[in-house]
Amino acid sequence: MFHQAEMVDLLRLAFRTVKARLSLTIEAIVVLLDHLHCVWMLPEGHADFSKRWRLIKSEFSRCCPDADKRQCSASRLSEGEQAIWQRWFWEHQIRDERDFARHVDYVHYNPVRHGLAMAPKDWVYSSFHRDVRKGDYSLDWGADGKIGCADGIGNE
Repeated sequence: MFHQAEMVDLLRLAFRTVKARLSLTIEAIVVLLDHLHCVWMLPEGHADFSKRWRLIKSEFSRCCPDADKRQCSASRLSEGEQAIWQRWFWEHQIRDERDFARHVDYVHYNPVRHGLAMAPKDWVYSSFHRDVRKGDYSLDWGADGKIGCADGIGNE
């Protein structure tokens, strides 16, 4: 089986491939052990994120080694699907700047919420480090556990 870094590299390739076909800006992303969270910016009038997710999942699945794929159910086999991804995803359209900031914070703090890191800086598979370099966050943000993520974010 692949290690997480290798799987993240496959996921990066899938995102790059889809971004080359359909415009997509990743505002925030975190890849955890069994799921990921993203905040995307899509072009005006082209908000078909379902198509983008379908293509990303498909690209990743084609490259994923068979050893990392689970046994397919009959319904998945009949649809020509792999057993890597869940069939659904949560979507939320950002309402304003405050909503955007809260969702980006949620994404960056998620490894801490799941007990995978003591602080966002400790999780390498995150856009948090890019945003620290840009000056959007301090390196110690979230280390004290006091962040402004509202209840309900991530459960849309």
